[in-house]
Amino acid sequence: MAAYIIRRILLMVPTILGIMALSFLLVQFAPGGPVERIIAQLSGTEISATARIGGSSGGDMAQATASGFDAALNSKYRGARGLDPEFIKQLEVQFGFDKPWYERFGKMIWDYARFDFGTSYFRDVSVLDLIIEKLPVSISLGLWATLISYLISIPLGIRKAMTDGSKFDLWSSAVIIVGYAIPGFLFAVLLIVLFAGGSYYNIFPLRGLTSDDWSDMNWAMKAVDYLWHIALPVTALVISSFATTSLLTKNSFLDEIKKQYVTTARAKGLDEKQVLYGHVFRNAMLIIIAGFPGAFIGAFFTGSLLIEQIFSLDGLGLLSYESIVNRDYPVVFATVYVFGLMGLLIALLSDLTYTWVDPRIDFESREV
Repeated sequence: MAAYIIRRILLMVPTILGIMALSFLLVQFAPGGPVERIIAQLSGTEISATARIGGSSGGDMAQATASGFDAALNSKYRGARGLDPEFIKQLEVQFGFDKPWYERFGKMIWDYARFDFGTSYFRDVSVLDLIIEKLPVSISLGLWATLISYLISIPLGIRKAMTDGSKFDLWSSAVIIVGYAIPGFLFAVLLIVLFAGGSYYNIFPLRGLTSDDWSDMNWAMKAVDYLWHIALPVTALVISSFATTSLLTKNSFLDEIKKQYVTTARAKGLDEKQVLYGHVFRNAMLIIIAGFPGAFIGAFFTGSLLIEQIFSLDGLGLLSYESIVNRDYPVVFATVYVFGLMGLLIALLSDLTYTWVDPRIDFESREV
C-alpha cells in the first residue's frame, strides 16, 4: 500500500502542473488585466471584456507614427492614451508583466510548491491568509451538505431496495429524479423567494453564516444562530445532491440481495433484519462509504462556486469569483491550485477508504 500511495503522490505533480499551465495559458489570452483595471479606474471607465487590445488598427498606427513612443506604448491598453509611459511601465513592473511568460510561470510554480502564493494585487493582503480565512466557510457548507445527504440517502435507498416496485418506490423515485434534474442554484433562488424575504416569507437570513451580534451570544445561541443561517444554503445543496446517493444505495442493496449468500442465510432461518444488517449491509455499503470523500469534494466545489454567491457567503468560491472579476491573478491562480490539490488528495483518500471498508481490496498489485 505504501508503494501505491507514493506512486499516486508522484502522479499528482504532473497533474497539478498541467492544471496550472492550462489556467496560466487561458489567462494570457483572456481580455482585460490588472493594468487595464488601474487604467480604467483612472479614466473613470469600467473594464469590459474587450479591454485588452491585441494589436493596433491602421488609425492607431498612424497616430503612433505621429506622436512617437508614447502612442506606440499606450496602444496596448485601451484608455491609456495620454498617460505617462513611465507610469505604464511602473504598472507592468509592479504586476510582473515586464518579464516573459515562461519566467513568470516558472516563478509561480516554484513559489506554489512552497505554498507561497504572494500578495493580492488589490487587497494588499497575503493570498494564503485570504484562503485560510475563507476556507472554513466552504468546508462547512460541503461537510454539512454531505452528512445530511448521506443521512437521508442511505435509509431512503435501503427502504426503496426492500420495497422495490411498490408505490413508495415509484413516487420517491419521481421526487428523486426531479431533484436531480433541477440545478441546485435554482432551488437556492426558489428558497430565497419563499423563505428569505422574497415574495412570501422572511424567516431565514439572506447573508452570512452568523449574525452581527454573534460574538455576544452564549454557546447555545451561537449554535442556533449558525444553524439558522446555514439552513437555506445547505438545503439547496442537499436537494440536488442526495438523488445520486439514494439510487446508488438502492441498486447496491438490490444487487447484493440477489446473491447466493443471501439465499443461504435465509435458508438457515435468519429473519430479514438479520439478513439485511448482518450480511448485506457491509457489502452493499462498500461503494457508498468509499464514495464519501468524493461526495464531500463535490459538495465543496458546488457550494463554493454557486451557493456562496447566491447567499453572499464569504467563502472560497465568492473569493474566486470576485478575484476573476477584478483580475486579481495571484488569488485566481492560488484558488485553482488549492481546488486542484484538494481534488487529487480526495481522490487518493477515496481509494484508501475502499481498503479500510473492505481489507480484501488490494491496490498494491494494481497499476495506477
